[in-house]
Amino acid sequence: MEPAARNAGICPAKIGEILQKYSRRKDALVAILHDVQKEAGYLSEEALTEIASGLDVPVSRVYGVATFYTLFATKPKGEHIIRVCQDAPCHVLGAKAVIEALEKELGIPMGGTTSDGKFTLEYTSCLGVCGVAPAMMINEAVYGNLTPERIPLILKEYK
Repeated sequence: MEPAARNAGICPAKIGEILQKYSRRKDALVAILHDVQKEAGYLSEEALTEIASGLDVPVSRVYGVATFYTLFATKPKGEHIIRVCQDAPCHVLGAKAVIEALEKELGIPMGGTTSDGKFTLEYTSCLGVCGVAPAMMINEAVYGNLTPERIPLILKEYK
């Protein structure tokens, strides 16, 4: 999906379809949020309000869940999400230098999105690959044994 389309939001009818898929069950909130984000690219304020209305729960509950989990986004993100592990093994084994290389190569700080909407750079907790620290994840692909020198080569695959 193109970045503009990913971040264009989602129509109420599509949210209604997703709610129906889960029989409007309140206990399916995380799955519903996941499906809406997959469709729209992020969880807009309008989408969260529509979900809350469709489940007959307070917007604060839906927003609380959407902001608690780090893999949910409440603002538009890039086509490729780069998540850099910030936990101890990665930190000790050189994550800071990798982050500096990413920021330099992309021209954005951590938490930022490139002006072309191609990349978003953010921290994450453990990726579960401590044996190959430092590590990062781009979309669903995990990269380990990172060095600043490898960053341009890895990003080239996504440009």
